[in-house]
Amino acid sequence: MEESKKPVRWGVLGAANFARQHMAPAIHAAEGAELAALATSDPGKALGFQAFCPTLTVHPTYEALLADPTIDAIYIPLPNHMHVEWSLKALAAGKHVLTEKPIAMKAREIDQIIAARDRTKLLAAEAYMIVHHPQWQRAKEWFEVGEIGTLVHADVAFSFNLTEGGNIRNKPETGGGSLRDIGVYTFGCTRFVTGAEPVDLSARIHRENGIDAFAQVAGVMEGPGGRFTYGSMTSMRMYNRQVATFQGTKGMIRLEGGPFNANVNDLSEVELHQNGNRVTVERFPTVNQYKLQVEAFNRTIRDGVAYPCPLEFVRGTQAMIDRVYDVAVDI
Repeated sequence: MEESKKPVRWGVLGAANFARQHMAPAIHAAEGAELAALATSDPGKALGFQAFCPTLTVHPTYEALLADPTIDAIYIPLPNHMHVEWSLKALAAGKHVLTEKPIAMKAREIDQIIAARDRTKLLAAEAYMIVHHPQWQRAKEWFEVGEIGTLVHADVAFSFNLTEGGNIRNKPETGGGSLRDIGVYTFGCTRFVTGAEPVDLSARIHRENGIDAFAQVAGVMEGPGGRFTYGSMTSMRMYNRQVATFQGTKGMIRLEGGPFNANVNDLSEVELHQNGNRVTVERFPTVNQYKLQVEAFNRTIRDGVAYPCPLEFVRGTQAMIDRVYDVAVDI
């Protein structure tokens, strides 16, 4: 077998529930990948991974996994405040690294990961899976070819009700809050589709126990298609809702139900509204965006294909989050 075509051997750094439920199965199923190892100090937590991958090697420490010479790539699902530290350690150990979002707590922290990536010539990326999903690629395509004319307004909402007080997303010390958890989607999806960056932003935040449980953002963005107004809402205290709308002079692109948690929260589909009542709908009932993400990562490692979501894009979304925190008023 050619060296470039050997499967990428993956290790998972931590037995997080999300890793067990979504990302580890995606790695196991992905073309060009082999789920080879897991690091956890609790053998009981490894059982859920070994149920679908019986050959999995279990390391008792994170350091032991990074020292494993048979591992090519590391997936990091640790709490937010640990992402930068372990991303840098993985790169220093000679491993490619895919780290859960947000990869950092501040945009400036991403600079050191970019520097380490460039220095080591390894792939480092944030697990921003939606850009790999065909519903978002189609939305971007429709926008770029002018199907909706000139964009006038973009509006995005993402909410769910997280009442579990001990959850890391409800703790300030672990980098919790709605903007870091799901603002990456409401901000990043708009930047991805339009290529625009914020010109002016204002925000209102409701805080509970030191984290932003609700955030409402309004502003102006500008990109290749010109200026448009922008609005978003994120909440961890409301009923499930996911919707993104891009409204132009000649039509509208709408993703609702499962734009972010595709085929988990709801069916993934994208709509193009034009000429009064004409609606084009494309559905993707069998697509697994986590698997597509891993396969894109593998192709970059094995074949040298450019990765679709580089850290420079990720830094832009984090900079937008940072800016919202800076300008927000409490309500």
